[in-house]
Amino acid sequence: MPAVTGMRALVTGASSGIGAATADALAAKGATVLRTSRTITGPGSFACDLASDVAPLAAWAGDVDLLVLNAGLGHAGPFADMPPARIPELFTVNVVSQLELARALLPGMIARQRGHLVLVSSIAGAMGVADEAVYSATKAALRSFADALRLEVRTVGVTVVHPGVIDTPFFDRRGTPYTRRRPRPIPAMDVAEALVAAVEHNRPEIFVPSWLRFPARLNGALPALVRTLQRRFG
Repeated sequence: MPAVTGMRALVTGASSGIGAATADALAAKGATVLRTSRTITGPGSFACDLASDVAPLAAWAGDVDLLVLNAGLGHAGPFADMPPARIPELFTVNVVSQLELARALLPGMIARQRGHLVLVSSIAGAMGVADEAVYSATKAALRSFADALRLEVRTVGVTVVHPGVIDTPFFDRRGTPYTRRRPRPIPAMDVAEALVAAVEHNRPEIFVPSWLRFPARLNGALPALVRTLQRRFG
């Protein structure tokens, strides 16, 4: 099992939420942590808009043992009412820029025959969520990418993380606060600790909280039933 201690890790979207918690959890385990986001400041950080150009970030980071692709945008509301410009915006930030950064840093891991790539998806990437059609599609793309890459690369670990409802600024930033009574949001550090454990145990996929694995698997086996339940209780 790979040890996080001594790893050189780059975490995107590290100014708040899951990214910040993950960076702190890795540092607490003895990793050297590089943090990036559009607004981040401080030692060991690099302010960068991934939607514009990942090359300066990749050059600054250099060789890394662990790449946590966490940055992302959300959008809530009926697809038919979605501003057209938001569609490429979400795909650029949530998918294209993440894959471009992975493409820049993965060859070094392959050459050294060690490393780990983590893609922070969402429960929306494992099963569709109403009023989040495009966001769900971007997160599902990360999951499919990871499945394919895992078959290509044998010496580098690949983990997909599917968080549920997490207590972060994500919902306010997307413009629609989370107002449901259930499920209740859980702390971002719960995701961070599960993510770190997944790296240490080289797990291909995790759900946080873990019970989300059941509806995701049920959706794969009985999608019609899950759609009925979502429409009734969603």
